[in-house]
Amino acid sequence: METNINSRDNQIEKLNEINKIDNLNSSSEKVPEVISENLRYTYPPDSEGNIKLAIDGVNITINKGEFVVVLGHNGSGKSTFAKHINALLIPTEGKISVSGYDTSKEENIWNVRSKAGMVFQNPDNQIVATIVEEDVAFGPENLGVEPKEIRRRVDESLKRVNMYDYKKHGPHLLSGGQKQRVAIAGILAMMPECIVLDEPTAMLDPSGRKEVINTIMDLNKNNGITIVYITHFMEEAVAADKIYVMDSGKVIVEGKPREVFQNVEVMKNLGLDVPQMTELAYELNKSGVNIKSDILTIDEMVRELCQLK
Repeated sequence: METNINSRDNQIEKLNEINKIDNLNSSSEKVPEVISENLRYTYPPDSEGNIKLAIDGVNITINKGEFVVVLGHNGSGKSTFAKHINALLIPTEGKISVSGYDTSKEENIWNVRSKAGMVFQNPDNQIVATIVEEDVAFGPENLGVEPKEIRRRVDESLKRVNMYDYKKHGPHLLSGGQKQRVAIAGILAMMPECIVLDEPTAMLDPSGRKEVINTIMDLNKNNGITIVYITHFMEEAVAADKIYVMDSGKVIVEGKPREVFQNVEVMKNLGLDVPQMTELAYELNKSGVNIKSDILTIDEMVRELCQLK
């Protein structure tokens, strides 16, 4: 067991060294949106006095306009990290800043939450009104936005998530995927620079998951909104600019999707899967079929297999 752990750690160290070099080569032109510096968070003692360290020295930089995915099994610290970006949690030690605002300073909370909106796992916990357009208007109303501007933001936000035709509907009549898109519209109406999504598709069927991930990708690619996406669905992480893998409150692996997922054994040792096509490529290589190990999609697999002689 100790040999396996050491081997895993050596693989992780080599992978991260390669990725650090790549990051240095490309960092000069990027503007940071979220910076986490030696972030530590300890939950308050439980009834027996036990203290849980949930985040342990996390250093992450997320640049403006990036689509960043944070992976990890239950209890890895990924959701706890996400809540720090929106200042729902305050660091026990270290620092996290959003658009230059230190989240631990009370006078910055309003600015932090206007810059970084958050979408949760269950849309029913985020929808507060009985009519879709009223729900989307809730956020800007609380920001003191003028009624005419609220109307414009509501209509524009609903159009951006393809829910404008449902603006007079009751949220309870919508599907799970539609509800989650309404929740996203409610965040968009507050005009954030960054949206943090904490497993937004976990409670949805495949159709609903596809609706939501397509909406998120569109907001990132066509509107330049920074996305921080927490998920345990590996196929959803394929489109990311960068992936951070967490375990026991620490960032264990980081890199681009191909760099991270082709290390199948490392991911499995962390209790995580990889995209199905990546795992198929891994198994084929083990069986003596010489194909690329960093395949992510079905189309890539088909092209690779067609080239075999």
